[in-house]
Amino acid sequence: MNAVHQKVKIAQSEAAAGDAPAPAIAIASVIVALALVAIGNGLMFAYIPVRLGAEGFLPTWAGGILTGLSAGGMAGCLLTGRIVRRVGHARAFMVFSALIVLSNALVGAGTFPVLWIVARALYGFAISGVFIVAQSWLNDVVANSIRGRVMAIFYVSYIVGLGVGSFMLSFVDITTSDAPLVGIAFTALSILPVGLTRLRPPPPPESASVALRRAWRISPVGMAGMLAVGGLSMMVAGFAPIHATASGYSQQEVAMLMFAMPLGTLLFQIPLGWASDRTDRRYVLIVAALLVVLAGIVASRMDGSALAIMITIYVVWSGSSESIYSLSSAHANDRASKEDLVTLSSTMLFAWSLSGFLVPGLGTILTAVYGTQSFMYVAIAIGAAFCLFVAWRVLTTQAVAEATVTGYSPMTAQAPLPVELAFSPDEEPGRRNRTMS
Repeated sequence: MNAVHQKVKIAQSEAAAGDAPAPAIAIASVIVALALVAIGNGLMFAYIPVRLGAEGFLPTWAGGILTGLSAGGMAGCLLTGRIVRRVGHARAFMVFSALIVLSNALVGAGTFPVLWIVARALYGFAISGVFIVAQSWLNDVVANSIRGRVMAIFYVSYIVGLGVGSFMLSFVDITTSDAPLVGIAFTALSILPVGLTRLRPPPPPESASVALRRAWRISPVGMAGMLAVGGLSMMVAGFAPIHATASGYSQQEVAMLMFAMPLGTLLFQIPLGWASDRTDRRYVLIVAALLVVLAGIVASRMDGSALAIMITIYVVWSGSSESIYSLSSAHANDRASKEDLVTLSSTMLFAWSLSGFLVPGLGTILTAVYGTQSFMYVAIAIGAAFCLFVAWRVLTTQAVAEATVTGYSPMTAQAPLPVELAFSPDEEPGRRNRTMS
């Protein structure tokens, strides 16, 4: 009996520890770490096409490098769960951060496009892993009552970091390896908050399954949105600096353009998200898709205009494209039951990754044949096809019941979805007790 009582006391003490809310400073450590990573990410996104253009390489090399990044990201989305299960969240974060450092070091070794493709593929793998680890960690330790606010701050911090990093290109000598060194420095700094954090580690996850048919039955619009926005985001955000460089814009002008685009994401996601919480999200998705099409048409017609005009167009284009990502995710969650959330999130992540890999490859081929402006027409076609599909669904199916609508939170299509990693059955009750604190 004494042994039984002792076990009960241990279980009660563990439950009490799990019910204790995570310290705000510990939660902030993960958010700050990702913001630091984002600064390096934004800088490298802007630096690579500008440096290649300055060295006289064809734009197709920059497109190929972007495709390599997407391929690495797809691998990271599929394999991160296994790595986290093997070494835990904190160590996995440090491993992925080390790979980002290695990637930037390879870019800094010299202007060798083939090596850069390998380097950016490695980066794509690592940044996907870092983001998934951070999201799943926060989801585990944050109470449901503040989860939406914390994840909103998390994404906004990342988006702002991307803009800050892009703007830093204005102060970097692109003829040297200064940009990769700065990227390495910010990645190294990001390891410190995680290495010193007091956040309790979540239990080891299992691999989440991918079930395309089941996810499509749950939310055709959500799945179509992920398939659309994976490629759409890569076309707009990825090929914009490539085209701007090829069109003769200066280093400072490209930096300003890349700085403004992430901020456009915030300007559009907040009002569109507010509207989607008060009406059928599909109506708002149609509006966002129409904005993508209209901005793409205007961008193609006004191409080469004054920088202020082009920045305004790309802010609208980027903001509306990124909004499809978060709106589609929210709509899919509205239609899913609790039992379907793990499978749905992992399947939507796979769809986003697949599109983000295939569409940039198509864009690179078209760039080689028709020039860098061809990415605009690919983005317009994707936006138009998605708009028509959502309109058809509105006409043929009923809206989600108001009682099942979940909260909207801003996200960026340049980072993986917040995947709810699957946990083994014997660990599930304890985990749920902690997250309900």
